[in-house]
Amino acid sequence: MIQIFDVTKVYGGRQSALVNVSLQVGQGEFVFISGPSGAGKTTLLKLILCEESFTQGQILVDRINLRRLPARRIPDYRLKTGFVFQDFKLIPTRTVFQNVALRLEIEGARPSLIAKKVRYILKRVGLEGSEQAYPPQLSGGEQQRVAIARAVVGDPLIVLADEPTGNLDIDLTRDIIGLLEEINRTGTTIMVATHNQAILQSTSHRIIRLEKGRLVA
Repeated sequence: MIQIFDVTKVYGGRQSALVNVSLQVGQGEFVFISGPSGAGKTTLLKLILCEESFTQGQILVDRINLRRLPARRIPDYRLKTGFVFQDFKLIPTRTVFQNVALRLEIEGARPSLIAKKVRYILKRVGLEGSEQAYPPQLSGGEQQRVAIARAVVGDPLIVLADEPTGNLDIDLTRDIIGLLEEINRTGTTIMVATHNQAILQSTSHRIIRLEKGRLVA
């Protein structure tokens, strides 16, 4: 599903965020990207999302070569992916329903289909009945569930999560990882960047470790 060959990312002509990173993630796999702050975890996810370009190397996602992907096709490519942020990035003036529906609206889906899919995914993440609530009215764990619902409502092939439990306590952390595992069991490829050792020590999923931009384990 994701193939990365000798990828290097240099900022400002000097600072290397990633150095000759090569790895593969299979279709339907769940992997953790670990490492301390500044290791390159977020940069790696941004490159896969096409939010940033890489300096050298190749990245293939679902057989699409990102180096050769024209800018005009990036929005269509991103429909294959869902992204979950540490700080949720929900729109506070929109309801839970409206936040989750936004991606489908952008895709031009019919209102009836939007309503059906949003209600289904909110039930799936345990937020049935919260459709008309606003993000500031929700707990941190609930807001992250909304963010996950928004990421997966379009049935992406891949979900990228950047420190999705960074602002949550241990119990909520387990809940969120469990939710991502449930989504993974439907066939969605999941990549989670985290430095949370409690998660990493208790998981049976593959762990890819970065240090100073280099793949070390």
